[in-house]
Amino acid sequence: MNCIYRTPLLTSALPPLLGAEFVLGVLGNGLALWIILFRLKPWKSSTVLLFNLSLADFLLNVALPFRASYYSAGLTWHFGPAFCNISLFLLAMNRSGSIFFLTAVAVDRYVRVVHPHHALNSLSVVRAACGAAGLWLLTFSMTAHLLALPRPNATDCESFHINSGGLDVVHFWHRSLFLLSFFLPLALIVFCTCSIVAHLRRRQLARDARIRKALWLLMVVVVVFAVCFLPSNITQLLIWLKEGSIAGVHSGTKACDEMENLNTAFYLTISLTYLNSALDPVVFYFSIPPFRNMCRRALRLGRAGDTGDEETTQ
Repeated sequence: MNCIYRTPLLTSALPPLLGAEFVLGVLGNGLALWIILFRLKPWKSSTVLLFNLSLADFLLNVALPFRASYYSAGLTWHFGPAFCNISLFLLAMNRSGSIFFLTAVAVDRYVRVVHPHHALNSLSVVRAACGAAGLWLLTFSMTAHLLALPRPNATDCESFHINSGGLDVVHFWHRSLFLLSFFLPLALIVFCTCSIVAHLRRRQLARDARIRKALWLLMVVVVVFAVCFLPSNITQLLIWLKEGSIAGVHSGTKACDEMENLNTAFYLTISLTYLNSALDPVVFYFSIPPFRNMCRRALRLGRAGDTGDEETTQ
């Protein structure tokens, strides 16, 4: 049976946290989209990646208010089972889309620094858009099953359930994709970062402004991954291990009681995933000179130096 929890900590802590993430995400990504669409001309291949990263955050901003309402109502969903699945699908599309496009930004910087003469560095906007469409297709294929999840309880709106009797095929697939869609891109980002650091040391390019900005951007991507996505994936792994360890030892409500603390930890850490919408503007800050200059003017820091800016957006 699925374990049902009504943890007071979730209903008290998550609504204000999700509300703050929504406000910061709307402000930061709204500014980024406005600059990309109306101030950044002409577009380059990297602009396509940043635009799609911002689109992924837009999906989150559509669904997040309903998620906050769900928690503020004591984990009770009031918008019907069909819209529950749609909102969970949008949240999953945001998570996977953000991960994939952050990874693509990291790979783009790696190729430009370590392999400056590679054909990818002269990729046209049209071909970059085709690549972005391929990433969206991959994202959709990994999350579309959420649209068809059965909803025997119309007021319950979760895609992850702890089942005291073991996982069915759909939920096993969902968990597996959740973990793989994070750890594989994480390995790629770590490789890109380490390769650029090694390239800097080997070529003694640490003072090159363009290289330093590329490295800063990669470090920001690593921080976003670590803060937003790592905690929930670690917690999900612990849940899977714990379920295996108590299988055959406890069952029914006893098994659910054993898993309650980990379940609470997972939903607290999954809320950090939604923070990516508020942190992605930091990626835009290091990638888009007009965005950086507008932020500096707003904070009365003056205009950023232009050295290496153009290379950063190419």
